[in-house]
Amino acid sequence: MTHSPEADAHSGITPLEFRQTLGRFASGVTIITAQDGEQRRGMTASAFVSVSLTPPLILVSVDKRAHMHGLLGQEDVTHFGVNILGANQRHLSDHFAGRPGPEESVPWFMHERVPLIGGTIAQLVCRKEQVIPAGDHTLHLGFVEYSRYTDDDPLLYFRGQYHELG
Repeated sequence: MTHSPEADAHSGITPLEFRQTLGRFASGVTIITAQDGEQRRGMTASAFVSVSLTPPLILVSVDKRAHMHGLLGQEDVTHFGVNILGANQRHLSDHFAGRPGPEESVPWFMHERVPLIGGTIAQLVCRKEQVIPAGDHTLHLGFVEYSRYTDDDPLLYFRGQYHELG
């Protein structure tokens, strides 16, 4: 599909066509984490990208309707975590995408007041660097202050479904 009759020259393609087209881009799966007082929060996100090596910057895109949007918008929330999921962590992706399992099954741990998820293949702690409104989402540019990684296989997302390497 290359053009939708519902779209016109001024509005671009329809949201459904946009979602289905971009669903052809395979991506890893992350959980963005932050702390609201004593409450740890997380959100599944595939809209994550590295931006710069020097300085080390990443970008996450958060829907304005998401609870995480309000949390990351608070001035006193200065840092957030990015947890890159491994092939065996679909349950965590589902949990933070609104299909929760038992909260006690989330292997939370703290790194310098930022909640992270144990067992993921990589973790980043980022200082909020810049917040950029972008349509129905907000882009959060983060300066990476800490990272940890393993050589385990990632969880992938492609055409609306989870996949694994090999």
